[in-house]
Amino acid sequence: MVQCANRALFYGQQPESPTLPDSSSTLVASAPAVLSQRDIYRVLSGVLLGMFLSALDQSIVATALPAIGRVLGGLENLSWIVAAYLLTSTASTPIYGKLGDLYGRRLMILIAITVFAVGSLLCGLALNMWQIIAARALQGVGAGGLLSSSQSVIADIIAPRQRGRYQAYFSGIYALATVGGPVVGGLFVDHLSWRWVFWINPPLGVIAFLLCRRALRLLPVPQLQRRIDYVGAALLIVAVTCWLFVLTSGGREFAWTSPMALTLIASALLLTALLVVQERRTPEPLLPPRLFANHVVRQAWLASFVITMAQLATGVLMPTFLQLVLGVSAGSSGVMILPMMLGTVVGSFSSGRLMRRTGRYRPVALAAICLATAAQLLLAFEAQSVSLPVILVTMAFVGLGFGPTFPAMMVAGQNGAELRDIGIVTSMIAFFRTLGGSFGIAILWSLLIGTLSRQLAAARASDVGAAILAHAGGGIAALPLAARQTLVPALAHSYHLVFLTNAGLCAIAVVLLATMREKPLRDEPAYAVRQRAAQ
Repeated sequence: MVQCANRALFYGQQPESPTLPDSSSTLVASAPAVLSQRDIYRVLSGVLLGMFLSALDQSIVATALPAIGRVLGGLENLSWIVAAYLLTSTASTPIYGKLGDLYGRRLMILIAITVFAVGSLLCGLALNMWQIIAARALQGVGAGGLLSSSQSVIADIIAPRQRGRYQAYFSGIYALATVGGPVVGGLFVDHLSWRWVFWINPPLGVIAFLLCRRALRLLPVPQLQRRIDYVGAALLIVAVTCWLFVLTSGGREFAWTSPMALTLIASALLLTALLVVQERRTPEPLLPPRLFANHVVRQAWLASFVITMAQLATGVLMPTFLQLVLGVSAGSSGVMILPMMLGTVVGSFSSGRLMRRTGRYRPVALAAICLATAAQLLLAFEAQSVSLPVILVTMAFVGLGFGPTFPAMMVAGQNGAELRDIGIVTSMIAFFRTLGGSFGIAILWSLLIGTLSRQLAAARASDVGAAILAHAGGGIAALPLAARQTLVPALAHSYHLVFLTNAGLCAIAVVLLATMREKPLRDEPAYAVRQRAAQ
């Protein structure tokens, strides 16, 4: 009976009526009831390095793609180096979250680090394009667990209300990876070899593995003898693959209305429906239906999806706007994105401090997304009367608006979930952010290109589109006067429509956050509750 009550506490539930002990569920624990500040920093040191590996890979590889194409050949398949990683990392993210809930974070994060490091080593040793694509797919399997498992560990050891104390570390990791990745990648490509873009990961992975292996012993480990939902996992992987394949390749490798695109969309819808049926009927679902019935968790997932659609689309479209319209070079356009990135870091850090001080997350997230909506509207109208200083200031406000939303939604989801579901809730937030980013980039990029093509066709100047691509380094200023007179209104209208759409997405997020019920932030970490249950 005592074991039954303890198990209920471990899962974040009220103790059930006395029943016979359940010998299939135990909790292995060898740590003190409360982690000291030193212990927390020991755990964070390994976890943050794992997060850094995942974040760095997203920015450092892009600079090496041209060099990889020149050395390995197969330029027509170059996009698959990115797509293979995206597919496997997204599909594996929820699986790591669920397995972490069942078998503990330490095992999952050590597996993720190992797979990521091995995949990185194989990428650096690749001799042809297909070998590096396969190695990138393996690397993505590891990356899917790095972010979700790391965030789940943080949810275990730091109470939601106290997480603001450590937000500077998280923001700093992503800022360092985002800004430093392209710089380090460029240095490797110019002075060593593109292979070092991947070979930098195994040494860092070994350090992260050793740190996590030692520090995460402090956490109690659930030993649950339950069957894994293999059918649900298979359906999820194939469904996500179909969705992401059509999003990353539609409109480029095949038309949106082609038989290939329609077949993929139909397959994705069918597989998603089968996944829903499977999760409703299986005793231990990979994606428990109760989570979708949890209002706070559901709103956090939906808001993360919609916000990331607008956020990543803005990050992708702004460099093209600066290059093609303002004539900024590719290198300079990267530097000019810094105001938006710095705004994101400042907003993220500030939101953590505000949540700690007030004990509330909804007002912080709501105010931030309202600011992002206003900034997107400003960008929409600035696209028609371009002023570089004003645009840079507006980009800083875009970052300040988007920055607080990720930590706020992560805290909301983790705080609103039962303790037994923290891993899967955390991984699903990352999952919906990845899907949202893919949807946003695909849809808004297609909207931009489609609108520009219609504008140029109406002006009987379809050849101008090819001209601006040929003169991309000099922007509009490099084009003949007649082409500029045609292209400026077309580009202005196209970007105006895209940024208005982004503002509409932000407005949807405003509604989602305004209607979200708020639960008081816990002052006690999940670790402490679980550890009490083990005693």
